[in-house]
Amino acid sequence: MAMARSCDLVLLALLAAAMAASLPLALAYDPSPLQDFCVADAASDVFVNGAACKDPARVSAGDFAFSGLDAPGDTANPFGSKVTPVDARAVPGLNSLGVAMARLDLAPGGLNPPHTHPRASEVLTVVEGQMHAGFLAADGTLFARVLSAGDAFVFPRGLVHFEFNFGAGPAVGIAGLSSQNPGLVRVADSLFGATPGVTDDVLAKAFRIDAATVQRIKAQFATKK
Repeated sequence: MAMARSCDLVLLALLAAAMAASLPLALAYDPSPLQDFCVADAASDVFVNGAACKDPARVSAGDFAFSGLDAPGDTANPFGSKVTPVDARAVPGLNSLGVAMARLDLAPGGLNPPHTHPRASEVLTVVEGQMHAGFLAADGTLFARVLSAGDAFVFPRGLVHFEFNFGAGPAVGIAGLSSQNPGLVRVADSLFGATPGVTDDVLAKAFRIDAATVQRIKAQFATKK
């Protein structure tokens, strides 16, 4: 009887250890693939966490390819910036693989406004020009530095971050992200351009401004870019 109880305790200990060891995998940003690939089927009306798989017999090399990262993005907008995403919507073959990338173009004085990626960490590599890049920790600490061509900077998942070009010429960066669908939440757009709108009283109190100022700011976000 005592030996049986000892065996049970050993089994329970092994089970607990196995569960603890597998926990980080259970918390992975995107589900791990169970097959070589699961190319997204844009024609499917099945709603799943990701996208339904295309019939492997209809998969081609084109499902894994993207062209255009060599082309400058159009920065003729109020922010002077353009992000060209390469995610599972642009490359169906990225579905279930847990990665994405993007090209960032900044005109002189251009800003990629403060934003978050709720499902991904990001590493940015500057390939042309200079960028002032940074993120805010949960306690409000700012981590920022000026990046030149060849420099890289990491933005932890879910934290507010930004990039700004203070130079005289254009700046270009390539970012890698740890999700096939990182998500994008622009801080100002979300608060002042929400539909339906966040009440003026909430925004006035949060930013310590009056309702008239809230209305003026909301007017700037009435048409989202």
